[in-house]
Amino acid sequence: MESVVRDWSQKIRASAASKHPFRLRGGGSKDFYGQTLEGEVFDTRAYAGIVAYEPSELVITACCGAKLTEIESAMSEHRQMLAFEPPHFAQFGSGATLGGMIAAGLSGPRRQAAGALRDFVLGVKIMDGRGEVLAFGGRVMKNVAGYDVSRLMAGALGTLGIILEVSLKALPLPAAEATLRLELPEDKAIETLNKWGGRPLPISASAWTGGELGVRLSGAAAAVAAAQKKIGGELLEPEQGERFWTGIREQTDPFFRNGAPLWRISLPPTAPPLKLPGEPLIEWGGALRWLCSRADARTVRDAAKRAGGHATLFRGGDKSVGVFQPLAPALMKIHKELKREFDPQGIFNRGRMYPEL
Repeated sequence: MESVVRDWSQKIRASAASKHPFRLRGGGSKDFYGQTLEGEVFDTRAYAGIVAYEPSELVITACCGAKLTEIESAMSEHRQMLAFEPPHFAQFGSGATLGGMIAAGLSGPRRQAAGALRDFVLGVKIMDGRGEVLAFGGRVMKNVAGYDVSRLMAGALGTLGIILEVSLKALPLPAAEATLRLELPEDKAIETLNKWGGRPLPISASAWTGGELGVRLSGAAAAVAAAQKKIGGELLEPEQGERFWTGIREQTDPFFRNGAPLWRISLPPTAPPLKLPGEPLIEWGGALRWLCSRADARTVRDAAKRAGGHATLFRGGDKSVGVFQPLAPALMKIHKELKREFDPQGIFNRGRMYPEL
């Protein structure tokens, strides 16, 4: 593996000298995400494998090219999981990798209760735009050195460097789970989710669309049974419930296949329905609103802004309008300074987030 790092370092140094851009790529399952791709493909799958896994310490360290299926399989043998439920999007690539998972920074349905991907990053090792290997954070949960720098890599879409290794916090699988389905209109579903959010209920995921609200309960068997009685609704068979949440996590649910551009809108959980053209799906207790809509970008973003949030053109549509919410000048200045520090010649994923980066 050291030879791979040496080869990559030489390749990056040569690229920096010629300012020849690279498009970092693992399994390609997130190629749809972000601005239009450019540059020569730099395949990161050669640096693969699990470096260390200490179930008793709840920490796993793996290389950028390690497949997500391999990592989750190893953890499941010890009844542990990546609690933020990262999507694989297998339908879009040849197998999600750890590096792509971190770079995209996406979390699945359980993020509502467990937290986001970046909250589970303990440490990273990267190769910057000078071909140098840098390490931040560590492999134990009590090590907080460089914590913020480690988390910078989550969601940076590979614009700051090649993610070589990552140490992540693991969590035990819940002892029991149950999925309930209730019939509610959109406004009532948002109101109900926020009411439940203020109570000690073991809700680990929620998803509303088409007049139906799905709620997943996770935890001790007694706590799940008690919450089930309080919430009511129809109890789904375990297999049916698992299929439902997999469909939401992997975006294979019929909602995500209607052909219209897909918007990802982050809002305060209490925000009322946006009443935009198209079909909505609500996750994370009301904080995440998916929208399949052919409405123009300004209409969607203005509505999100008025409600106290922001909108991302997640998949499909005209990327010339900007995939991500435009940044204020002060924030853009910070982003440019970070890019210049880690990738001074701008060779990594040029323009993947914003044309200026």
